[in-house]
Amino acid sequence: MKTKLLYTFLLFLGIFIIYSFKVNNNPPQKPFIVVLDAGHGGKDPGNKGNGYVEKDIVLDVVLQVGALLEKEPGFKVIYTRKTDVFIELYERGPIANRADADVFVSIHCNSHHTQANGAETFVMGVDKSGKNLETAKKENEVIFLEDNYEEKYAGFNPNSPESLIGLSLMQEEYLDQSIMLAGLIQNNFVNKLNRKDRSVKSGPFWVLHSSYMPSVLIELGFLTHNTEGSYVNSKKGRKEMAQEIANGIITYRKNIALATNDAQNPVITQEEITEAINTTEEKIYEGVTFKVQLAASSKKIDPKPYNFKGLEEVSRNKEDGLYKYYYGETSDYNKIQLMKTFAQEKGYPSSFIVAFKDGKKEKLSKILKKEDQ
Repeated sequence: MKTKLLYTFLLFLGIFIIYSFKVNNNPPQKPFIVVLDAGHGGKDPGNKGNGYVEKDIVLDVVLQVGALLEKEPGFKVIYTRKTDVFIELYERGPIANRADADVFVSIHCNSHHTQANGAETFVMGVDKSGKNLETAKKENEVIFLEDNYEEKYAGFNPNSPESLIGLSLMQEEYLDQSIMLAGLIQNNFVNKLNRKDRSVKSGPFWVLHSSYMPSVLIELGFLTHNTEGSYVNSKKGRKEMAQEIANGIITYRKNIALATNDAQNPVITQEEITEAINTTEEKIYEGVTFKVQLAASSKKIDPKPYNFKGLEEVSRNKEDGLYKYYYGETSDYNKIQLMKTFAQEKGYPSSFIVAFKDGKKEKLSKILKKEDQ
């Protein structure tokens, strides 16, 4: 009897030691770090359209977004400000850099001398048409409230189009991910809250320029619009917008997780990409077909899965004397973003999205840039 008890004890002791060894040798997974930036603050009120105060609205929305994310397993939230304090513009992005954040989200409210309205989301980029420079100028002008701004910003002038366009595109490496995040948030505003869609746009924002991870700037709406201003300022409006921003970030994390190359899931499967597509909000561009270009070659290759690392839905087209090989075909931009991620994981790291309209190839930036209404 004693021998049996001793054997049982040793067996459980062995199991405990093995389990402890496994736990101790599996380092805890890094949390998904989100840095939330409430624009303006302190001596900088932001815009005060219709008597509403931008700095107060965006702080409330940021705190609500953070509270929602903090309830999600695996999320860690860092705030550039949690109270009504002035944070210099050049310091906001580096807060995210020092935290090794996964995403940076800056929240603002818009204004205009007309009754312009609608929600829009920006990624860092150069808008050569100049249409988005005014929004960027307004958000960058906080620089003038800072001490010694000439030294801190090396002669950068927020009122100069040449200076704005001259911003180096430090966000280029993360542009695709930024567009995906911006698209998910913007789609939620439009599809869930029936907000007017001013689309995802690019603009030279200093606060995005200085961050080294996927980053977006959200304009919740126009405080100067008689109806929209009151909605954005209302308790109901703030709560609804915070929920949809949080939902967009959560969906983004799920999508990016598909590309994580860990020991248990070394390669994204077709089933996983299909599941992600089915659970992601649509972003349809009527009359436009998006494809992922995998390769261009003078060699004619049969577009079968065994020739393209198992990828299905591969097509071939001869253009300018070369055979172009494309993966996927959809008018849903969010879907093609996921398909590009899948293609890159399958072994096509240089693959990229192309767009066709009326059968002719168009610049992707032109397609994504929707006219203001």
